[in-house]
Amino acid sequence: MSKNSLQNNLWNHRKDYSVDEIDFEHIPQNPYELFDIWYKKAEEQMKGSSETNAMSVSTADKDGNVSSRIVLLKEYSNEGFVFFTNYLSRKAKNISHNNKVALLFFWEIMQQQIRIEGVIEKISIEKSKEYFDSRPAESRASALASPQSEVIQSVKKLKEDRDKILKSNRLDYPDFWGGYIVKPTAIEFWQGRPSRLHNRLKYVKDNGEWRVEILAP
Repeated sequence: MSKNSLQNNLWNHRKDYSVDEIDFEHIPQNPYELFDIWYKKAEEQMKGSSETNAMSVSTADKDGNVSSRIVLLKEYSNEGFVFFTNYLSRKAKNISHNNKVALLFFWEIMQQQIRIEGVIEKISIEKSKEYFDSRPAESRASALASPQSEVIQSVKKLKEDRDKILKSNRLDYPDFWGGYIVKPTAIEFWQGRPSRLHNRLKYVKDNGEWRVEILAP
């Protein structure tokens, strides 16, 4: 092996999971109910130490190249899961070619993850504007100044542009920014268990109804 090569063997990095387990005898027929239970419990346990609403969003471009990034969930309901972004960003360009996406939540303290697969679409301009206008002025100015995912001259120049916008107080809602809603076709709940005998519960939407499956770990 070359002296310049890098290798870090992590084979012995293991952790046994035993915080909780899924009660398969008493599970709701609606996955949104279970998501709500898990989310609120994680939020309580984390007590502001981390962002419970942080989730990975995976998209694919027209050639099938997949990319992932962490964004913040801003709303969930029986309709789906909502987040906001720049409509000119890489993720938005991917979505314009392929409206199938995946979300992933991981809450280490709960030893839980939730995988969501579904289709994505823009929410209404009215709702996007309402949320944009609710944000702090500094955040609105940053959204207006930043050509998200594009190569920039320098961070200094970007900050200067942001500060100019903030000073001008021209913080009107831009048409290149807004929300998306992910409408799930499948939601899987994963609970870590001892000796890697993890619990996996999957909801699959079939002809408008949710089918429940128990998966092997």
